[in-house]
Amino acid sequence: AGGPGPASSRAAGSTPRAGKSRAWDTSSSSRGGAVRRRVISPESPPQVAQGPSVSLPKMPVHSVAAGTVREVMPEDMVLAQGEMGAVTRAVSSTEDAERLNWYLRAILTANVYDVAVESPLDYAPRLSERIGAKIHFKREDLQPVKSFKLRGAYNRMAAISPEAREKGVICSSAGNHAQGVALAARELGCDAVIAMPVTTPAIKVDAVRRLGATVALEGENYDACQAYAKARAEAEGRTFVPPFDDPLVVAGQGTVGMEIVRQLPSVEVVFVPVGGGGLIAGIAAYVKSIRPDVKVIGVEPEGANAMAQSLFHGEICRLAKVDGFADGVAVRQVGEVCFDLCQQLVDGVITVKTDQICAAIKDVFTENRSILEPAGAVAVAGAKAFCEKHGVVGDVVAVTSGANMNFDRLRIVSQLADGGLKQEATLVSVIPETNGSFKTFAETVGADVNFTEFKYRVSDEAQAVVLYSVSVDDEARLEACVTRLNERGFFTENLTDDETTQVHLRHMVGGSANVEDERIYKVEIPERAGALDTFLAAVSPAFQITMTHYRSDGGQVGNTLFGVKVSRGDRAKLEEAIASTGYAFEDMTSNAAYNMLYGCQRVGACAISFDEDEA
Repeated sequence: AGGPGPASSRAAGSTPRAGKSRAWDTSSSSRGGAVRRRVISPESPPQVAQGPSVSLPKMPVHSVAAGTVREVMPEDMVLAQGEMGAVTRAVSSTEDAERLNWYLRAILTANVYDVAVESPLDYAPRLSERIGAKIHFKREDLQPVKSFKLRGAYNRMAAISPEAREKGVICSSAGNHAQGVALAARELGCDAVIAMPVTTPAIKVDAVRRLGATVALEGENYDACQAYAKARAEAEGRTFVPPFDDPLVVAGQGTVGMEIVRQLPSVEVVFVPVGGGGLIAGIAAYVKSIRPDVKVIGVEPEGANAMAQSLFHGEICRLAKVDGFADGVAVRQVGEVCFDLCQQLVDGVITVKTDQICAAIKDVFTENRSILEPAGAVAVAGAKAFCEKHGVVGDVVAVTSGANMNFDRLRIVSQLADGGLKQEATLVSVIPETNGSFKTFAETVGADVNFTEFKYRVSDEAQAVVLYSVSVDDEARLEACVTRLNERGFFTENLTDDETTQVHLRHMVGGSANVEDERIYKVEIPERAGALDTFLAAVSPAFQITMTHYRSDGGQVGNTLFGVKVSRGDRAKLEEAIASTGYAFEDMTSNAAYNMLYGCQRVGACAISFDEDEA
């Protein structure tokens, strides 16, 4: 059998098999020779004793048709909460079975415990009581680099020949894979270069440098960074270590599935976060080989649903844009190896919203006082949605894949979490601009409703628009409140699920303005010096900027809201200018909440209807 089992299955004083880490201190204690667990961390790494390598059959070949990548948008596939997308499966063949046997053997013999620990499986009593299922967290956030990524990186790098290892390795990553490769290189004694985009937060760059790797900051985005890494690998003879699309990387990540089955034999469903697909492909390869009755379900952010769309269409899809909030899983295109295995083995993929991810971070913190990064909480959010929707009551596992949280992101996580937990609602109401109307409005809302936020400023108009938030302890009572307000003449809408309201509008100052021909754009500006100058140089002074709202959320790009005065005839010219920056952007002019609170439609200044298509 492969890798080490749990502590309860080991005889005291047993010796790890050759090639595994000294994760167990076999020296006798003063209390009589009990085996003590060694703490493995970047500061206190395991002592690697490489044994003879395991001989595996020839690496499997995955035949994904070339040139068939389909370009899609995230909104092309919108799933109902807790529902899995359909999977278009290929016809199974003898080669598929042979490949699966290879992965099973590769996972059982994966040499990952030189650097990784067998992460605990923690029961979540509070969340389980609320949801109804028995929810467990597979704590990959407790690995030495706070992520599962070191498993695949080390397994891939341990297979490199001594001659190739002398020339060093290189990878491209802005996060957890970078740290995994850096730690693996240090333990294997080889030189590592980590290519990272120039927008990478300093905290992540410093973490990689502390592990002894050389950091090369190259490119505005991951694609440019990866191109640099591959070119440098060829020029210097280094081995490129892919983040997910490699059989040995997949096998290394598959050891997570091996541990889950051993730790919780009664498991019924495993929820796995999906980015490029390496983790879920590895887990599914092991779980479906040993326990085909167990469901393996992937979870993706709604705005980064590359795997869900690929499985639905039966071919690899590439997202034209991707939501970067959960940056650890914000991948435009899944790996070929990963897609091939997932199409054969995974039960389906569900998607979750940003506020659900934030709510899941809060849930985990409530359980064990640990703070996950957004990608690390994606599976928890999916488990909650699926179990509530389908009435699951058995044992389920959510893989908490990472905890490399940028501290600056906690502000927006805290802000959105209550909405995701349905504990707070954001509403907008229209009230008459007359004496006593505010008092009547508050009485209509109800004395038993707790206001948590309120924004109002007098205007010269006959009606005032107020934006406010209230605590929610019962969905039915909230709906009754909204209905009551509308029936009594206070037009009211629930904006809790409107991301523009949550991220921008509730923080803006000022009010509506009489600006004709104003359009609103959301632009993703890289978090680096000079990035805003690039945008302004492209649009100004040709176009007048009428409004701006931006607040850093600790990510690699800042979502910035701009108002621009532009006539219908010049709209194409404006969008061509924005596109010339290379920044992703989206026209938000028709956003209902903006138009109620700040837009020209509120004051009747619009010369055209922005909802009409261009002629």
